[in-house]
Amino acid sequence: MRKVYVTPIILLILFLSAQTTFAGPTLRTMFTPLLADPLEPRIAVMPWLDDDFLQLDIGTSADLYQSKDNRFAFGIDFATFSLLGRDDNFKFPVDTIDYLFGVSFSWKHPLKNENLPFDDLSARLRISHISAHFEDGHYDEEADEWINEDDCPFGIPFTYSREFINLVLALSSENYRVYLGYQYLFHTIPDDISRHSLQAGLELSTPGNTYLAADFKLLPEWDDELDKTDGFHGTWNIQAGWRLTGLGLENVRIAYNYYNGLSRHGMYFYDDESFSSLGFIVDL
Repeated sequence: MRKVYVTPIILLILFLSAQTTFAGPTLRTMFTPLLADPLEPRIAVMPWLDDDFLQLDIGTSADLYQSKDNRFAFGIDFATFSLLGRDDNFKFPVDTIDYLFGVSFSWKHPLKNENLPFDDLSARLRISHISAHFEDGHYDEEADEWINEDDCPFGIPFTYSREFINLVLALSSENYRVYLGYQYLFHTIPDDISRHSLQAGLELSTPGNTYLAADFKLLPEWDDELDKTDGFHGTWNIQAGWRLTGLGLENVRIAYNYYNGLSRHGMYFYDDESFSSLGFIVDL
């Protein structure tokens, strides 16, 4: 008997069909996207500084509905996260690419207690699908074989697909934000993956339109001998950036990233990596 999974698209159709009127879509989402989360939908070009790779992200989040009191919102997320090689003659062969789409529900409540150093309590619940694929940049045409095929415990190609629920709670003020998150996989291929992961982060506004942000995740760690995940692995993404507000580019920032931990790319989810990158991020 086939299993039936409730997809984000079905939930989106049901929600929209239940609405008689709603505000037009807006990219000014009620829940501000997390600055240092490497799987946040965004537009970004981030060359690695210590290897010939380039991260190219194309995506955004949009609220389809925001309540008049600015307490509740419903939105959608679409994103691709690509890892490209950097060859001569301005060529960028695509090694791997991840596709994400889903729906989100956001809530915000102002805090009026003067004893608390925060202005707002907010939450975002996402129901999402993500899949990953090796591309032609991971294939050696001369040798007629996949690159580093023996390093993959599942063989190449293999199917990577996940559907998950992600909840983030945040406390924020004008100059800083702290957050905690939890993610549950309700469907995953490969199968023997722990269903749980945790997240925490901090964002600070610093002088001169600069900022610091850190995102930490406890992700399931793959064990080749057991042929399943066993335990968790800490994964950091630390970002320092400069918003180009003074140049009239309010939504553009130059960012430096330091990443250490399990790869964000599904085709390498079992792989531990460490790198620095520097590039541009556009917040639509």
